[in-house]
Amino acid sequence: MAVSVALTLSLACRVVAGSDAGPENYGLSMHGAPALPAGFAHMPYANPDAPKGGRLTWGMLGTFDSLNPFIVKGSVAFQQIRSYNFEQGYVIESLMARGDDEPFTLYGLLAKSVETDESRSYVTFHLDPRARFSDGQPVLADDVVFTWALLRDHGRPNHRQYYSKVAKVEVPDPLTVRFDLSGANDRELPLILGLMPVLPRHATDVATFEQTSLAPLIGSGPYRVTAVSPGTRLTLTRNPDYWGRDLPINRGLWNFDEIKVDFYRESNSLFEAFKRGLYDFSVETEPLRWHDAYDFPAARNGEVLRDTIRPALPQPSEYLVFNTRRPVFADIRVRQALTLLFDFEWINRNYFFGLYSRSAGYFAGSELSAYTRPADAEERALLKPFASKIPADILDGSYRLAVTDGSGRDRTTLRQALSLLAEAGYKLDGSALRQRETGAPLTFEILTTTRDQERIALAYARDLKRAGIEVSVRTVDAVQFDQRRLSYEFDMIQNRWDQSLSPGNEQAFYWGSQAADVPGTRNYMGAKDAAIDAMIAALLAARDHQAFVSAVRALDRALMSGFYAIPVFNAGEQWIARWNRIEMPKATSLAGYLPESWWQRPDPQAKPADKMQPDPK
Repeated sequence: MAVSVALTLSLACRVVAGSDAGPENYGLSMHGAPALPAGFAHMPYANPDAPKGGRLTWGMLGTFDSLNPFIVKGSVAFQQIRSYNFEQGYVIESLMARGDDEPFTLYGLLAKSVETDESRSYVTFHLDPRARFSDGQPVLADDVVFTWALLRDHGRPNHRQYYSKVAKVEVPDPLTVRFDLSGANDRELPLILGLMPVLPRHATDVATFEQTSLAPLIGSGPYRVTAVSPGTRLTLTRNPDYWGRDLPINRGLWNFDEIKVDFYRESNSLFEAFKRGLYDFSVETEPLRWHDAYDFPAARNGEVLRDTIRPALPQPSEYLVFNTRRPVFADIRVRQALTLLFDFEWINRNYFFGLYSRSAGYFAGSELSAYTRPADAEERALLKPFASKIPADILDGSYRLAVTDGSGRDRTTLRQALSLLAEAGYKLDGSALRQRETGAPLTFEILTTTRDQERIALAYARDLKRAGIEVSVRTVDAVQFDQRRLSYEFDMIQNRWDQSLSPGNEQAFYWGSQAADVPGTRNYMGAKDAAIDAMIAALLAARDHQAFVSAVRALDRALMSGFYAIPVFNAGEQWIARWNRIEMPKATSLAGYLPESWWQRPDPQAKPADKMQPDPK
């Protein structure tokens, strides 16, 4: 397809005769060296003897109207299953692949080797000459440069933000690309570029790239999209000519001949479909269902197995997010008061069977969390210019979230909240809380999209009513919810930010000032704080592990100090239910379960497999 002249002229690319002198490496780590040696046989969480064949059927909640995961527009099928890296890995490959058993290490994929210097002022990728797109065309340096410029100018906000840091691109030969990163001051950027997807220049139309489309993208990965039923079903089929099937990083992965993804509009029908065996596994996020709903015949007789996995990453945490772009949430004292009024103890006991915990920070359950930890000397030095914005109890680690009596009518937290609201200019007028000067009531809307979100929102609305605050709960379908979330057209939503053990550039996308007014970022709260921006810069510049940990903890303190979101709960375990026709490796990765490492039992009539035992680490 045609490539626009404007994009061609914007490539900032030149062909040079030589290349950087320096060692070529098979892998690249954010800090330290890769854990696996050169010439490793396979990833430690993959079974190299896993049989190939069969089908894996997924069940997903929601719908879709686009197959392009790299643009803002549309409800994208791949984004519905983003946590499984469907958009990158199954169909679209990147220059390097993440080692899921390490905090942030990449190993060669499309690029067989990589070079960079100590200051990470450049990165050079040497492409594997065997690499091919699914249409048989070779993957060349020209495709890499084309994709970089395409996503820099037309991609999602995070891609535009990352790739615009590149000063210049050079192509010493058709299989080599050198990115000049001088001036970026970003030690993570070589790894971010290593994870850059690579699209074929010859089959990508720049003129229509930002439009929603159900036309499958051509990639170099092990699967191709072979059938699309708009909004309801997606089918991927193994490419028999996949170029990378024998690479060590792929050995034991991508075992199914076909991947089918069925979309369901409602959570109850989704679960009923699983009970009937219409799809193969369920990632359970509802404690009530995990506790009570698996007493059906197939679960009792061993056809359905249940696995509990404890990943080593920061615990996934749910939050009720204040949109601080709204005047009602502009005053931090209002946000503090509303945080006090959330009765976690009542909700955890009545809805979650006491299975959840709660942390005020954003890296719960890991060494990166600042919650309950006193700041070390390096953290204090980083935060010193912003001392007026960091409360003393958050700095010294003594701050704790309020603990109620669990009755749903805790008077202590109510008094504390009303005191803060009085300081912010509100007073009780009968049963309504109003601004003293204008008489306007304190009211807002909580936007939800699932039954579980709605249930939490309604319980919270009940708690707020005791303080004279009227809250409406509005439930919309997944498409409308996603559209309103991306355009920040909400007062409050429930959201989860997944974190790794190596947070980096994505933190600016989550809560950096520049992301606050750009539609499509994940800065849903609209945070604009110089302290947050400075801590993100510090973690990106960190040269060693301890400096990195201190910078992330300092970021955690800056985020906690802003009271941008109400912590709802932390999930310390992954709950997986699967039909016993699907088998898993015994070892798990740091990230927990990885569907790309699973396979179909060759003999469906065989005795049910033992439950997977999590790796003790």
